[in-house]
Amino acid sequence: MGTKALHYLKLKTIALCVMTACLTACAERTALSGFVKRSETGFVIDGRAYTFVGTNFWYGPILGSEGQGGDRQRLCRELDHLHALGLDNLRILVGSDGERGVATKVEPTLQVAPGVYNDTLLAGLDYLLMEMGKRNMKAVLFLNNSWEWSGGYGYYLEQAGAGRQPRPDEVGYPAFMQAMSQYAFNNRAHELFYDYVRFIISRQNRYTSLYYKDDPTIMAWQIGNEPRAFSEEAKQPFAKWLGEASALIRSLDPNHLISVGSEGIWGCEMDSALFRQISADPNIDYLTAHVWPYNWSWVRKDSLAADIEGACVKVHDYLQSHFLIAQALQKPLVIEEFGFPRDGFNFAPGSSTASRDFFYDYIFSLIQREPTVGGCNFWAWGGEARPRHEQWQVGDPYVGDPAQEAQGLNSVFNCDSTTLAVIKRYHITK
Repeated sequence: MGTKALHYLKLKTIALCVMTACLTACAERTALSGFVKRSETGFVIDGRAYTFVGTNFWYGPILGSEGQGGDRQRLCRELDHLHALGLDNLRILVGSDGERGVATKVEPTLQVAPGVYNDTLLAGLDYLLMEMGKRNMKAVLFLNNSWEWSGGYGYYLEQAGAGRQPRPDEVGYPAFMQAMSQYAFNNRAHELFYDYVRFIISRQNRYTSLYYKDDPTIMAWQIGNEPRAFSEEAKQPFAKWLGEASALIRSLDPNHLISVGSEGIWGCEMDSALFRQISADPNIDYLTAHVWPYNWSWVRKDSLAADIEGACVKVHDYLQSHFLIAQALQKPLVIEEFGFPRDGFNFAPGSSTASRDFFYDYIFSLIQREPTVGGCNFWAWGGEARPRHEQWQVGDPYVGDPAQEAQGLNSVFNCDSTTLAVIKRYHITK
């Protein structure tokens, strides 16, 4: 081969390599387009800052199904309404676990038994993500629950051979929490949960053909809803479990953010060092905090209006320590659950919410004042549903309050005009 031919061949090879590299880089950019990523103080999408006001919409996959509880027309109306309000970040339960017919538990259930799944509800989750994607909305999907209302800890303990687990409506919350403290020590329960995680995260959406790990509609995987150790002895086993779970999720899905779903220090047996420890894990991308003034006895049932300003002082003091931890770890914080009862402890949609509005206004304003706060999600969206009973019954519409709570207690309905006005004033998505 002559010199010119060799020179031409070298140039052709170089050009081919450059073109291949460009195509690879382009493909990588395309694959990552639209994913939420974190910076040291917040979130970004394709290099643009992303700060959000969103809501909890745990029952979205049930509405998205075509089986019991499904109502795709309502789902689309709710998503349209939320999108119009600027509430484009939704925190969602992947699915409930275990047997049906339990008065205080969400149903239908997704994970009927280990490795046995309700395909109708899987389709509901697929459909929800498809419809959210059409509206450029983001989903935070939580995979477990320390509380009884979706199975969670108690379900996995039972399936691991620990015997029937108590429920708070039977034995009270102190006895329930003591029983749930055994979850941190039960490796078999953890393995059953990890099998579930592998199944869900490796899923391909039947409507979009996207694998979940490649879907930018998902903002983050969350290990659980308010995971707790529930005892002093369980703290380090609890932290070990969270570390294993986050490492597994990262190995399955390098594209999405991961969070714990913790209440914060309150969910760490009031141990700020434990909260910092679980938040410092390199696989955890952002911190979470929940704020419940009534549940935590910072306001009284018959004095909500009188107590609200003092409660906000306590909220500030509680969150301040979380801001400092987030700053030290250089990770953003999301206030992903906060709720407040209606005035007079009324459950009726449209009834007065002056104290709630004051509280919401305070929490929303933190996003503007605190640079470490990347977003917030109020608890929870009730939308167009109207409760039929104080205690949820099969066939009732889904509101923001799960089955163990009074229906209407913390829900924001589409007729709550003053609360919606506060939300509109503060939505700052995109």
